[in-house]
Amino acid sequence: MNLDEFVDSHEPGETGETFELESSKMLDIALDGNIMGKAGSMIGYTGDIAFERKSAGGGLKGMLKKRVTGEGGVMMQASGNGHLYLADAGKEVQILELDASDEISVNGNDVLAFEDSVGWDIKMMSSIAGTSSGGLFNVHLSGPGHIAITTHGKPLVVPTPVRTDPNATVAWSANVSPNAKHDLNIKSFIGRSSGETFQLEFAGQDGFVIIQPYEEITPTESGESSGDGSTGQGVSVSDFL
Repeated sequence: MNLDEFVDSHEPGETGETFELESSKMLDIALDGNIMGKAGSMIGYTGDIAFERKSAGGGLKGMLKKRVTGEGGVMMQASGNGHLYLADAGKEVQILELDASDEISVNGNDVLAFEDSVGWDIKMMSSIAGTSSGGLFNVHLSGPGHIAITTHGKPLVVPTPVRTDPNATVAWSANVSPNAKHDLNIKSFIGRSSGETFQLEFAGQDGFVIIQPYEEITPTESGESSGDGSTGQGVSVSDFL
């Protein structure tokens, strides 16, 4: 295609939604006010937007928040008017709409952005403390509002009860919580990581767990990540139930 055709075919779309996908790996936020985003995820913006790094505060809770948010230990707040474009290491972006009664727990490394109306807190999974699980520190998000999470490839939503590899676990519904389980019989397998010997068990009923086709090493373990996959679409959290 010629240059004009290339420009026309790759222009940003306009749907009127606050959170929309420009591609399966790029989030476009029509900003009018404030949003919270993963530090380091901004790839471009138009309009008048200011950015402020938000530290987690002091004490133990602050240290947990610094660890879970990665990228220097802080989230960023974007304020103003315009279009903000976010992405994270080529991972797929999934847009979820939380109703006022919806709550979800997300791996801290997989939170990309959420609206200012969304409540959030860091949860330490004491039942699995002392492990190298990426799910040890999670962000608890409550509606109403839109959130954007990232996955390596197309996610699978599995009803509970279920056991999962911690490094492939992205999020779960707030009505279930994981416990650590060790499968000693699999330790004899050669060349496999701890995902097979150490698992997350979600024993509760009527919940769901979001998993991805990739065992992700968290920033605190490697400092980097990569991924591929297919197009994500905006859905309601109630669609998972």
